[in-house]
Amino acid sequence: MNEHILIAEDDPAILAGVSDLLVLEGYSVTEAADGRSALELYRQRRPDLVLLDVMMPLMSGYDVCRAIRREDSLTPIVMLTAKGEEIDKVVGLELGADDYIVKPFGMAELTARVRAAIRRGELSHGGGAENLDGRGNIPASLKIGETVINFESMSVIRGGRPCQLTHKETELLKCLVAKRGKAVPREELLETVWGIDADCDVTTRSVDQHIARLRQKIEENPGTPRALHTVHGVGYRFDPDFK
Repeated sequence: MNEHILIAEDDPAILAGVSDLLVLEGYSVTEAADGRSALELYRQRRPDLVLLDVMMPLMSGYDVCRAIRREDSLTPIVMLTAKGEEIDKVVGLELGADDYIVKPFGMAELTARVRAAIRRGELSHGGGAENLDGRGNIPASLKIGETVINFESMSVIRGGRPCQLTHKETELLKCLVAKRGKAVPREELLETVWGIDADCDVTTRSVDQHIARLRQKIEENPGTPRALHTVHGVGYRFDPDFK
């Protein structure tokens, strides 16, 4: 194991504890105590994963995440936040974060999330969800009613208005499109897109959060979805009923 992780955290005790733990796990680590240093170190080192605290001096974690995503859509970003409110999680995911961990967190949870995020990053650099198991070929673009999805540029045009998909939203949608018309369990989505095979409440909420954001971007009426359907007790199904 020689993956390189950038940790951006302004609390010295948390920074030292997380850094020591990941070094013991076999990772190489670069530390940053503020957002501006984190962005500079990201550009210099190009880590395999970024652990990014939300509240930092000079630049917030949100601003650093936004800046990284302008340059790099693939490197996994995991947000570390002391806030548990829904809006904070949604903002981070919308800016392109792949996952979030709410403080205080356990060391076992942290290392599991890191391993899963790095695995997901390796799979993404290798070609994306559509190539993981040969279940189907994904077109470069897809039209659903008046909505056009471009998988290569990770963009959506709906009603003449463009918006950008995050990398995780794109991979999640690809996974569902590859199994069009079939219910895909949350556990399968976690394993394929996130690289997580554990069934825990936090990670299943991550799937639900991303589906909610996808609906906002591709559905004409997100409250009454016509393409991304919930299969109660199972997961989700991509099955557009547009005529």
